[in-house]
Parts: sequence; C-alpha cells; structure tokens
Amino acid sequence: MAHPLMQESIWFDRPKFEEAEYKYQEHVAAQHSGLVVQKTDGAASNLVSEIARARQNIQNTLSAGVGLSVGVGVDNAEVLARLSAVEKENAELRQITSDLQAAVAKLTERLSALNTSTIPASKPSAAEAKPVQNGKPADKDDDDFDLFGSDSESEEETEEEKRIREERVAAYKAKKAKKPALIPKSNIIFDVKPWDDETDMKEVENAVRSVEMDGLVWGASKLVPLAYGIKKMQITCVVEDEKVGTDDLEEAICEHEDLIQSVDIAAFNKV
Repeated sequence: MAHPLMQESIWFDRPKFEEAEYKYQEHVAAQHSGLVVQKTDGAASNLVSEIARARQNIQNTLSAGVGLSVGVGVDNAEVLARLSAVEKENAELRQITSDLQAAVAKLTERLSALNTSTIPASKPSAAEAKPVQNGKPADKDDDDFDLFGSDSESEEETEEEKRIREERVAAYKAKKAKKPALIPKSNIIFDVKPWDDETDMKEVENAVRSVEMDGLVWGASKLVPLAYGIKKMQITCVVEDEKVGTDDLEEAICEHEDLIQSVDIAAFNKV
C-alpha cells in the first residue's frame, strides 16, 4: 500500500526527508557494494563509479534546496496576505479621515454663518445721540440757545426751576401724609388648660372670648387631647402691638380661675 503522502508536493518536515534520502542512497550504495564482492575484480571499477554517482546524488539533493524553496513560497503567501490586509485597512482609514475632514468643514461654515448673523447692530455714535437736559431729551429749539444771554434771563429760569421743584416736593409730602401708616400686628396662639376632664370646654371658650381690648381680634379655636381624657383649647388672636400687651391679655384670661387652670403662648408671629 502506497504512503498517503507519496503524492504530496510539499515537504512538511525537511530534515526527516533529507535523512530518508540519505539512507536511501546509502542503501543503494550498500547493494552495489555487495554485488561487487560477488563479482570479479574486473567489476571493481563499476562499483567505484556507482559509489561516486550515489555521493553525487546526495550532494545534489542537499544542495537543491527543494524544501527550502517550498517553505519560502509558504512564507511569501503569508506576507502577501498580511500586506493585502494592511492595504485594505489603510484604505478604510483614508475614507474615515476624508469624511471627518468634510464634517469639520461643514461645521466651520455653520459657525461662521452663526457668528455673522449674531453680530449686534452698531450703536449710534455720541454725535448722533440726542442730548438730554434735566432727565428729558432736549428739544430742537435748544440749539438756538444763546450762550451770551443776559443774566436776568438765566436768573428767571433758575427761579422757575426752583419753584417747580418746591411744588413737587410739597405734593410728595402731602401724598405721603395721606397714606395710612403701617400698624405693627402679631398673631398669637394660646394654649388654655382646664382643671379637669369634667370642665365644660364650651364655657372655657366663651370665657376667653369674653375678654375684649382695643386692638384685639379673636380667631379660630380647637381642642387638643392632653391625657386621661383632659383636653386643652388652642385659640388664635391678632393684636396690635402698640395697644395690646401679651402679659395683660394672659392676666385677663386667667381671671376666669374657676374654669381655667393656666394659659401659655404656643406660637407668636409678626403679621
């Protein structure tokens, strides 16, 4: 049966095939040597020639470098494949670079267009600006103002301006005097505690609201549980600070001592 690699044209292991070729040539030379021993001395020249031919074949095989040429061909194929891949990658990079350059050029054009459209309009020069006198634009007739007019005219204008200013100040003071002054007020929340749970909280509320003072206005009230069924009453009022004092108000509420045990301020805010 033939060797499976007999028909192959590529040497996968060069030293192995060189060694096989060398052994084959030695075998051929050994066979010829055995034939020479069996023949006469006249055939010695043929043996010498066969040995020389075998040695020459070995040298030719070693120097031919068939395996080397095949290996070089394989390496060249790999190098060519790598070069083609590098050239393809370079082409793709060139395309990407050109696309980026085009995009940058478009963005530059858009930015220049936006900068041109957002330039503010030039402001009028100082010569073109309209002069202002006394907080009002000057009339065209002021161009004919005589810088060398008499002193009497300038004094009359000054007195007129003074009179107008005094009238305005007087009108402002009169208006301010008519405006009502802001009255300081405070919003107070009282905690009113009864003696026990049997105290009628409705009577407690009526007793508290019976306290009347100038500048005092009572507001809403509610019951808040304390403990053991006892509830306290929170009641709101608004007082004028200059007319009603908190101490006086607490004393007036605590006068109903048969219903009220104590009064405390839960919250105090300026209105």
